[in-house]
Amino acid sequence: MTIAVASIIITIALPSMGDFIVKMRVDNEISQLNRLVLTARNSAISMEQNVIVCPLTNGACTTSWSNELSVFIDEDGNGAYNDDGNDANLVANDRLLKIKAVTTSGDTITYAGQNSIAFDPTGTLASVASRLLYCPSSDKTLGRAVVLAISGRSYVTSDNNGDGRDQDRTGTNVVCP
Repeated sequence: MTIAVASIIITIALPSMGDFIVKMRVDNEISQLNRLVLTARNSAISMEQNVIVCPLTNGACTTSWSNELSVFIDEDGNGAYNDDGNDANLVANDRLLKIKAVTTSGDTITYAGQNSIAFDPTGTLASVASRLLYCPSSDKTLGRAVVLAISGRSYVTSDNNGDGRDQDRTGTNVVCP
């Protein structure tokens, strides 16, 4: 009897547990992305420097947002990370401020086809307003986003209408590709 009751409970609980784990992973990742953006913007303002967030490959920003993400002060203003003190053409070395680990679960992160988020010393975006989109591989309807305004301010999307999908402040659903 005990085994029958336990197996019924497990049969009911396991699917819900899987959804719960995915939602927790999405919440954790989107919080990390938002903190990374906030760190970059606050650093730009407090240090009065251009600060960039991007996935780096050999010092160049790429569009591989699911890889390790770096926040750095762009001392030389070239839009790339360079800490090679032996380069005579550099005015100064860039400074690495923070790194977010690679997304390992097969989930994807995109930033509207751009290869970097750049903040100027006033904290405004140096490019167009956009959003970081986080999409879990197992359920695309659970996608969430960090929306960036041209002012540099950001917010995390949420499920405003109770349909189980996140919306931005205009009521538009977050859609994963």
